[in-house]
Amino acid sequence: MPKIDPTFSAVTAAAVAAIATSVMLNQLTPQLGQSAQQIASGNAQAADSSLTRPVWAASATGRVEPKDGEVRISAEVPARIVDVIAKTNDKVTAGELLVKLDSDDLQPKLTAARSEADVRVRERDEEEATGVALDRRKAEDAVNASERAHFRAQDELDTAVVQSKIGGGDANAVTAAREKLTEADKKLADDRAALAAVLAKPGLPLPTRLESAVSIARTDVAQVENAIERTRVRAPYDGTVLNVWAKAGEMTGPAADPALLLFGDISSLRVRAEVEERDVTRIRIGQRVVVRADAFPDKDFEGVVTQLAPALGSPRITTRGPRRPNDVEVLEVLISLDGTPPLLTGMRVDAFFRHEASASATPAR
Repeated sequence: MPKIDPTFSAVTAAAVAAIATSVMLNQLTPQLGQSAQQIASGNAQAADSSLTRPVWAASATGRVEPKDGEVRISAEVPARIVDVIAKTNDKVTAGELLVKLDSDDLQPKLTAARSEADVRVRERDEEEATGVALDRRKAEDAVNASERAHFRAQDELDTAVVQSKIGGGDANAVTAAREKLTEADKKLADDRAALAAVLAKPGLPLPTRLESAVSIARTDVAQVENAIERTRVRAPYDGTVLNVWAKAGEMTGPAADPALLLFGDISSLRVRAEVEERDVTRIRIGQRVVVRADAFPDKDFEGVVTQLAPALGSPRITTRGPRRPNDVEVLEVLISLDGTPPLLTGMRVDAFFRHEASASATPAR
């Protein structure tokens, strides 16, 4: 049997391997080219997508609150709570009675002060007055009468409100009492203006001893009436009672904790957000903001920056995610929300501040 040269065998094997490799490369080249084209196309699409995706100038955690903020209403004087007229979600007008405190000990003082004032007026009337002095006396009497009428009108309105909310009284009585109080307000303002005009006249003599005694007695009446008024907790402006903590029979006062009621105007809402120090230069008044809440995962709410705090401060809203360092300072930003969103006061939200270049872009979640 003839022998095969080893060198020839090695050369033959190498040639076969080379031919096989060449065939495989020819088959793979179109596939590799196609893959490269797909990768390049994907990169181009990603680049195009990055151009249309909005870029947030900054983001912050915030909390929803009424448009003028929440007001915690407390009593001005220490006293026992007699009636809690207001209920949660009640819509009330400015000056409406919310909580009534005990004022029984002040009623005898008011009666005594009024009697003393009447006596002083009779003594003064025995002393004649003429000219400008008489004009002053008449103007002072008119102001005193208007002040007493205003106090009575306010008391009648309070009684009507209590009866309508607790005793099931007629709502028309509340409307009539409110109109009467409005008229008393106008009359009092007019009479005070008339008195000021008289006091500005030249050559006005000084009050006599009896006239001074009348003024002192009337001041005592006004002081007792003001003390009674401080036992009436009223709505500071038109709004809604958000929460009620007061209970009849409890003692309360200026330092009471918690307050009697939580109050606010929820006809529109705003967000109080805390922007970290590193992002403060990216925020400006008038900047558009997207607000998102976990309770509404598929909905965005729009708003605009209306106020920036003049200084940095410590954060007061707990953030979600990694804990922030203790030394982080934040800028408080107020965002007025558009329309009437279904958000609740106290709800925690995320605020995303739009960059000017992406102000008209569709928000990306």
